[in-house]
Amino acid sequence: MEIPVINITQLYGEKRSETLSLLHNACAQWGFFWLENHGVSEDLMNKMKGLVNKYYEQDMEKNFYGSGMAKMLGDEKVSSNVDWECSFMYRHQPKSNSHDIPKLLRPCRTTVFEYAEEVIKLAEQLAAAMSENLGLDKDYIKKAFSEPSVGIKVAKYPKCSHPELVMGLREHTDAGGIILLFQDDLVPGLEFLKDGKWIPVPPTEGNRIFVNLGDQIEVMTNGIYKSICHRVLPNKNGSRLSVATFYNPGDDAIISPAPKLTYPSQYRFQDYLNFYSTTKFNDKVSRFQTTKEILK
Repeated sequence: MEIPVINITQLYGEKRSETLSLLHNACAQWGFFWLENHGVSEDLMNKMKGLVNKYYEQDMEKNFYGSGMAKMLGDEKVSSNVDWECSFMYRHQPKSNSHDIPKLLRPCRTTVFEYAEEVIKLAEQLAAAMSENLGLDKDYIKKAFSEPSVGIKVAKYPKCSHPELVMGLREHTDAGGIILLFQDDLVPGLEFLKDGKWIPVPPTEGNRIFVNLGDQIEVMTNGIYKSICHRVLPNKNGSRLSVATFYNPGDDAIISPAPKLTYPSQYRFQDYLNFYSTTKFNDKVSRFQTTKEILK
């Protein structure tokens, strides 16, 4: 299957309607897609990749391979409830934790901050386009997130001598909102579940960013857009880079389906039939919306 690719610059040109339609289909039928021409600086992405790899090699790799889990792998006794992953979480907003991350030097802190700011702009463009596709106000998702919380999970999935014994990251859906992934351009491993089959996500080409939707988007859209199960497989030939930015609701955001997207409820069937008799050949979605207004 060919994973959808969205050229985000076409949201602002002659192909706007076509691109909105492609985005809607990707969110509703897949729950994940590629973004190209996204506006995040290629130089910044390359700098981010270089600094993260350097930080891993200097400050994380030795400790990881010296861990009890890594030693257990050598004895082929790894538990099924662990992840072959080496990571840290950078919280960007509402309050940064960059000074709390051990040995994270100023150049790396500055780069991570700049990268987060750029990706937030991209997430907000997507949120506006998704809201528009759903017939909501363009700022609906952003407002519903109530001062969005943004963090970046920086991970390496280290080279693994026995990949058949452990998962890089066990299958799960993401709890939050919009996840924007800058991943390795050489080493594969990420897979998404679609129609009962695991779909491999190939290494990144041309600085594309991979996007998937979290549980809160599925709830807010009343199930129209999907949060999809995914996992990471370890690799015996190399370590995989993953820089995942989470554009999530704020901690105090109250989450519920957008009222405009919910079905009518709590009405007498005969009342609906009376209305249906005059609107049978009209659009069903419009009829449901009008029913909510008339019968509430």
